[in-house]
Amino acid sequence: MKLTLFQVDAFASRLFEGNPAAVCPMNEWPPDEVMQSIALENNLSETAFFVPEGGEYAIRWFTPAAEVDLCGHATLASAWVLFNRLGHASDRLRFSSRSGPLEVARDGERLVLDFPAQPPRPCAAPPGLAEALGATPLECLENVDLLVVMEDAQTVRSLSPDFGRLAALDYRGVIVTAAGGGYDFVSRFFGPAVGVPEDPVTGSAHTKLAPFWASRLNRDRLEARQVSARGGNVSCRLRGDRVLIAGTAVPYLEGTIEI
Repeated sequence: MKLTLFQVDAFASRLFEGNPAAVCPMNEWPPDEVMQSIALENNLSETAFFVPEGGEYAIRWFTPAAEVDLCGHATLASAWVLFNRLGHASDRLRFSSRSGPLEVARDGERLVLDFPAQPPRPCAAPPGLAEALGATPLECLENVDLLVVMEDAQTVRSLSPDFGRLAALDYRGVIVTAAGGGYDFVSRFFGPAVGVPEDPVTGSAHTKLAPFWASRLNRDRLEARQVSARGGNVSCRLRGDRVLIAGTAVPYLEGTIEI
């Protein structure tokens, strides 16, 4: 079996920025273990697989270690492939997913993801969190991921966490954020529990970050920067129970997988 593989830098304005995602268009689903093996072989934070479903597409996402319920950057990369390589004619497309319907629209060079908002709830800091991060949080919130608020952007940028300790926490990932840094807010995302020590730019994290910062800053339009080593800009707009997450993408690779 031969499968086409694309690799796209999502939330990037140039190559080697943002978050690289692998994208595998398919006509039908292979066994789950095949998709998991492909994701492990790709060794990127996410590999997206999609198949036609009526006039829409069904999409699934795999880290090297597990299937996940929602992924922003690999959805953006998949939409880029459909619009720019596979001839999707309109300026809007729709995916069905484990997190419900997800739409993507073209807005000039940007692609805009329409995702469900996941507002985080206040919670106590898990024991050992400050030691795992190497810094003391101001507050913690949770919704699938743990959202950790720090005093300033420089603290977020300078973190060098203990990934083993973070992996032991009962969360998909740990989002660390602060206001400022030249943007409305900055963030980093650590996901060692799902095989991703640090994710360069995490669209799904902004389904929590956008409602949190929209409430704190009293505005529904936000400009953010994920301050990983690669880094990437993310524009957010809170619209009711949905978050519009926008960014650009740059193609890197096109090839063939032989199984």
